[in-house]
Amino acid sequence: MAKDQMTSLERITAYNKGESIDRLPCNPNIANGAARVIGCRVSEFKNNGRLIAEAHIQAYRKFNYDGVRVFTDLYVQAEAMGAKVRYPLDDTADLDTPAIQDVADIERILPADPYKDGRLPSHLEAAKILIDQVSKEVPCSGGVVGPFTTAFFLVGVEYMTRLLLKNPEAVHRLCEVSLETSLRYADAFMEIGLTPTISEPLSSCTIVSPKHFKEYSFPYLKRLIDFIHSRGKAVTLHICGKTDKIWEAMADAGANCLSIDDVASLSDCKKQVGDRVRIMGNVDPSGIMYAGTPEDVRKATLECVRQAYNNPKGYIICSGCSLPIDTPFENIQAMMDTAREIGDPADSDLLARE
Repeated sequence: MAKDQMTSLERITAYNKGESIDRLPCNPNIANGAARVIGCRVSEFKNNGRLIAEAHIQAYRKFNYDGVRVFTDLYVQAEAMGAKVRYPLDDTADLDTPAIQDVADIERILPADPYKDGRLPSHLEAAKILIDQVSKEVPCSGGVVGPFTTAFFLVGVEYMTRLLLKNPEAVHRLCEVSLETSLRYADAFMEIGLTPTISEPLSSCTIVSPKHFKEYSFPYLKRLIDFIHSRGKAVTLHICGKTDKIWEAMADAGANCLSIDDVASLSDCKKQVGDRVRIMGNVDPSGIMYAGTPEDVRKATLECVRQAYNNPKGYIICSGCSLPIDTPFENIQAMMDTAREIGDPADSDLLARE
């Protein structure tokens, strides 16, 4: 099996400059599955930045993928603003109770202080450890939840869905306070040295219409991305589910790279906005990475590369979303091995259709 000839940081740096690389960048997006690498329970990550960092460092060292990210779940910002979160013993946290039950109480919601509130300080602790221990080898990032998604969690998904139709002013007020938390959290990550990435799952066309995305999510997303750009950082944006009707808007918001879910088409995305943004994805995280065989992973990875390796702004091999926690190690390894086997896709015979 082919071996890497460059470190992850060398590879990404060269790729960004249009220089030759040993293989395409590849990041399986292991997420909380890093707990399995060190044999701990996911719930042990709560307020334990050192353990979060240890898990991701060991996972990176095991598979040698091309990016390490501080991220545990979608609720850390909403929780720091007053929402209540459930912590299963060995699964990803979930929303329990919104911060408020009525829009009349919006004024009670204050932006979070990432150095004091909720679990945010522990994530910053993890960030510092990553920068200290692996940043000279691999790009390090910090996951920030987008303003629109956090706004949903502050009042609950069902209530927010009604507000979209009946109370636009309240939606904008919720997005505004959520944006301030996102800005502060992104700033804290950048002060440490990490690059923020943005997850905006509830901006998906599976959840809201493109019209509502452009009205409620886009303005705040663009302000967040503009702020990150002002600090000299590029931005990867992930929105789950169907996104083809908002790819142009996602690019207009300033995203440098779009992370594409497996229900969307890499080739279509390339045709529509590939001259404007890098794309990454989109091996099925559940049906292939979790439930498939290593050969299934190999075939799916090859197909993704066939579709997108020649994207004008570049392409990164990745799963369509965060991997399920118990994704088999051999499947994660299969994705990495396939990337190494392909090498330079422009010269690879493997991409000829069987």
